[in-house]
Amino acid sequence: MVTELLAHHGGRGAPIVLVHGLMGRGSTWTRQVPWLTALGAVYTYDAPWHRGRDVPDPFPISTERFVADLADAVAELGEPARLIGHSMGGLHSWCLAAARPELVTAVVVEDMAPDFLGRTTGPWEPWVHALPVEYGSAQEVYQEFGPVAGRYFLEAFDRTATGWRLHGRPQWWLDIAAEWGTRDYWQQWRAVRVPALLLEAGTSVAPPGQMRTMAEIGYRTTYLHVPEAGHLIHDEQPQVYRDAVEKFLASLA
Repeated sequence: MVTELLAHHGGRGAPIVLVHGLMGRGSTWTRQVPWLTALGAVYTYDAPWHRGRDVPDPFPISTERFVADLADAVAELGEPARLIGHSMGGLHSWCLAAARPELVTAVVVEDMAPDFLGRTTGPWEPWVHALPVEYGSAQEVYQEFGPVAGRYFLEAFDRTATGWRLHGRPQWWLDIAAEWGTRDYWQQWRAVRVPALLLEAGTSVAPPGQMRTMAEIGYRTTYLHVPEAGHLIHDEQPQVYRDAVEKFLASLA
């Protein structure tokens, strides 16, 4: 089944929706899709402001807009889904579970926390604005992002006749992250009433201690710290990630 907002990648049974992080895309889950299809019908999703450099969203940038769009995508399935979210996608997954519990049966949150209050995008902005619109070779992408993230971005960027083009505009991505420094999402986390798996990287973007606190106050929550991984746990420590997710999803049966 292919819906307007979701791409089906095989598998049968209860749906699993993969929700990417900031500057990511549904196409970055290629290494996880094959084993996930043994656990359900697997779908990927491209969030607003990540669908192409020339594809703006008609709404102002906000978490609520992201969650509403994700809700529309999941509702197309006609049954609730298990959401597997990385970073920003984890945030939007638990916010959807809080706002529309009839659409979600479980969430996986990979390396994301509820409270970045006071943080700004200032240190990140020069690098983001310096990104070229298009990279002429895969090697240029690897030089910019490194071997793991480079592979990830090669899969996320739009492939053109001359290279790899950014699939969104840097200012959009900066504005998305900037919102996180102005508010927190503890209320939404406390409202989640479905099982959740929390995966925190050893080199995490989450403020220290927050994901452990999420586990302590959460509803039916499992927590795993992955000390040998950076932010892309699912690509840096794929077997650890797979084992944790498979065990979690099996526990829901």
